[in-house]
Amino acid sequence: MNLITPRPLIRGLMLVALLGSASLAAPLAAKTITVTAGGNAQEKVQTALIDAQPGDVVELAAGRYEFTDGLSLDVDKVTVRGAGADKTILSFKGQKGSGEGLLVTSDDVLLRDFAVEDSKGDGIKAKGSTNITFYKLAVTWTGGPKETNGAYGVYPVSSTNVLVDSVTVSGASDAGIYVGQSKNIIVRNSTAHYNVAGIEIENSYDADVHNNVATHNTGGILVFDLPNLPQMGGRNINVFANKISNNDTPNFAPKGNIVATVPNGTGVLIMANENVHIFDNEISDNATTNILIAGYRAPFEDKNYNPVSRNVVVYNNKLGRAGWAPGPQFPGGAELASAFGGQLPPVIWDGTGSGIHIHESPALSLGLASPSADLSTIKPQPIAPAGAVDVVKPTRITLPQAMEDAIK
Repeated sequence: MNLITPRPLIRGLMLVALLGSASLAAPLAAKTITVTAGGNAQEKVQTALIDAQPGDVVELAAGRYEFTDGLSLDVDKVTVRGAGADKTILSFKGQKGSGEGLLVTSDDVLLRDFAVEDSKGDGIKAKGSTNITFYKLAVTWTGGPKETNGAYGVYPVSSTNVLVDSVTVSGASDAGIYVGQSKNIIVRNSTAHYNVAGIEIENSYDADVHNNVATHNTGGILVFDLPNLPQMGGRNINVFANKISNNDTPNFAPKGNIVATVPNGTGVLIMANENVHIFDNEISDNATTNILIAGYRAPFEDKNYNPVSRNVVVYNNKLGRAGWAPGPQFPGGAELASAFGGQLPPVIWDGTGSGIHIHESPALSLGLASPSADLSTIKPQPIAPAGAVDVVKPTRITLPQAMEDAIK
C-alpha cells in the first residue's frame, strides 16, 4: 500500500522542526538580577556576579552593603547598576583581606550608580578588560587621607577602550583615578580630591582627560611613563578643559612609591611622556607650580626606557597664582622661589628632553643636563614664550558608540 503525505503537511512539519531547533539554539533572554541590602550581602552579591550571563544586569538596590571580602566579576557583557552613588553603598570596612573592593576581568562591562567605601586595597579595579565603563561612581576612604588607605580608587589597567565618566574619588594613597598600561582612554566630568594624585595616566597610549575637577590633592593631574613595565612609551595624551586648583594636601603616599616624590601643590605633572598637549585648562593656587614638565629622576636599568619628555605643548591655559611655597619634595624650591621674588613661575620645565613648546608666560627652565642631575646644578632661566603660531589641536579620542549609548 503506497501512502503519500500531502505536500502542505510536509511543509508544516518541516517548519515546526526548524522552529523547534532554532528555539533550542537561541540564547536565553537577558535578565535583571536584583540584590537587596541587608544580611549576608557578601554571598548575595557575589553569587549574582557569578550567576550573571552575558547581557544581564546585576541591580543593587538602595541600601548599605557590608562586606568581609572583595568581589569579582569575570563574565562579559554585564552591567552592575546601583540606585545612585548616594543610595547604594558598598562598604569594605570589615574586609579581612588586602585586595580590591571589586575586581573586573571581563569585557564589555558597565559599572554605574553606586559607591565603594574603605576597601583595604584598590576601590574598583579592571584588569585586561576591553570596553570597560565607570559611570557615576564614588570611591572614598571615609577616614580621610591616610597612608594606610588603598592605593587607587578607580583603576583600569592593561585595558583597551576605557571610559571614566562622572566619577568622584577621595582618599587614595596613590591616585584617585588611575589608568595604567592601557589604550584608547577617556576620563571626563569627574572629580578627584584629597588623593595623592588626583588623576594619573601612566604608561598608556591615546587618552583624553577633560572637563574634570582636580582639587585638594597633592598633585592634580599626572601623566607618567615608568620603566620595567610590560607597556612603556606612554604617548598621545591630551589634558584640556579641566579645573585644577588648590592641590594642597601633604603627600601621604607610602615611602618608596613613585608618587611619594610629587611635591604637594603641583597642578599638572608631565614626566617622561611623548606627544602631550595641555590646553584650555584653568589652573591656579598650586603652591609649587601649576605645570611641571620633567624627566624620570630615579636610577633604572631598562635599556628600552626613555626617561625624558618629548613633544609637549602647553598653550591657551588660564594660569593663576602658583609657586609661593614649593613642597618639600622639591629640594631647593624655597630658595629658588626666593630668588624669583618669593614666587616660582606657574610653568616649570626641568630643561631635559626635546620638542617642549611652552606658549605661556612666565615660565622657567631649570637647565638640568639630565633628569637625574643633582638639583644643586640647576641653571634657572626664564623661557621665552613659543612663537605666536597657531597650534594644531590633537584629534579627539573616540570610543565604540555602544559604550557612549549605554550611558545615555
